[in-house]
Parts: sequence; C-alpha cells; structure tokens
Amino acid sequence: MRTLFVVIYFAFYLIAKLPMLWKVKRLREAGDIAEHDRLCREFAADWGKKVVGSTGSIVTVKGMENLPDEPAVYIANHLSYFDVPVILGNISDHAYSLLAKDTVQKVPIMRKWMEEFHCVNIDRDNPREAMRALQQAEEWIKQGYSFIIFPEGTRSKDYNVHEFKSGAFRVAQKTKVPVVPIALWNTQVLNASGSLKVGKAPVTMTILPAIETSDFDRKAWRALPAQVEEIVREAVDAERGLPVKESLNPALPDSSPNQGEPK
Repeated sequence: MRTLFVVIYFAFYLIAKLPMLWKVKRLREAGDIAEHDRLCREFAADWGKKVVGSTGSIVTVKGMENLPDEPAVYIANHLSYFDVPVILGNISDHAYSLLAKDTVQKVPIMRKWMEEFHCVNIDRDNPREAMRALQQAEEWIKQGYSFIIFPEGTRSKDYNVHEFKSGAFRVAQKTKVPVVPIALWNTQVLNASGSLKVGKAPVTMTILPAIETSDFDRKAWRALPAQVEEIVREAVDAERGLPVKESLNPALPDSSPNQGEPK
C-alpha cells in the first residue's frame, strides 16, 4: 500500500505544481534569474521533503555547518532513487543541479523541472557525449551553480560504498571549487536497487567538511577520488555500526544494525 500511495502522491504533487513550473519558465525567459532560482530552490526543497515524507520516513541531517557559501561539487554515495529527494530536500539552498544518468528525467513533468535546475545528463557509454556533459556542468558552476554528483555511477546493490570514478571529479578540477562529501544511509530501505517496493526507515545524511581544491597539484587531483571515497565509506560505516576501515560484507535492509524495517 505504501508503494501505491507514494506513486499516486508523487504524480498529484507534480500536477499541482504545474502553475509554479510555468511561472519559473516565464521568469527564465524574461531574464529574471534571481527569482527563477529562488523558486527552483523552493520547489526542490519542498519536493524532496514531501516525497520522502510520503513514505513515513524521517531524515536526520548531520554536518549542516560544513556547507560552503560558494559554488561547490557535492559528492555522495548512491543507494536508492530516494537519494535525490533526500539531498534536495535538505541542501537546495546550496545545490539543486545534478550530474546524473537520465533516469529521473524520463518522468515527464519532472524532466521539465530538471531542465530548470540546470541538470546535466551524462551518457557513460558515449565518451564524447560524456565529455560534453562535463563541460556543460563546468559552465554552470562558473555561473555560480553547485552540482550534486554520484561518482559510483549507479545505485549500490549490496549497500557498500563502491569505487568513486575519477571522471566525476573533473568538474571540480576544471573549476577549482570545493568538494563536499556526503554520506547517505538507509535510503536503500525506501527503495532498493532492482526493486519497485517503497519502504520506511530512519534515514541519515551526513555532510562532511569541504575539501578546498584551489591549490591542488596533479598528484592531489589523482588522489582525490580515493580520498573522498574513503571519507564517505567511514561515515557510512559509522551509521551502520561497523568499525571504521573494516571490510564490509553485503548487508540486507532487514539485517543491518541501524536499519529501519520496510513495511
């Protein structure tokens, strides 16, 4: 029942927000970018909170003091389709643009919102198109927008943190903006990879201290993906109740120490 309720709620929410979408589009066309961006931030926060709230889940956010005031690249682990609403619902004042695969943009009305958010699709199977997407994201960052990136490339099926691909960090390298690691846990209970079922769980989002990159040399950039991966893994381990640096075994949603129970 929860799954059906969330799907219906999501559809009706997007329809109810159509007048706001039309207004945002008109503002952009009229050149009122400040008001356009304000309404985009407002929608992103409201959408994220209400979509997650429709599952009955509660999100605990740690480390809000680590959010920089300047444009940045936010790097998060990827467990669920709910990762996006969890993040947008809590940091849209700082970031609402996504560098991601086109899954979310297949939803008709949501696709239009993503366009207004300056989101960029990336096709990892087409190197030329992927490079063009990264360059587009770089241009938006230069105009003052932050980006949220999931460098694992896909949702984790065993809930471990997997390799952070170096290409995801190119946007930060080209723009010299801070990199902000984000660790997510329990969003896999809301909707696990390969499943259509929606569950309920206490979700944790931990924002780690920003990494300044303005003076990075080539060696530091090469080391950064593994460095951020380890920072995020340690934060996820802490939420799972595992010793830091312990080699993880796949944990199912109903067996992890800090796990909520899907209903």
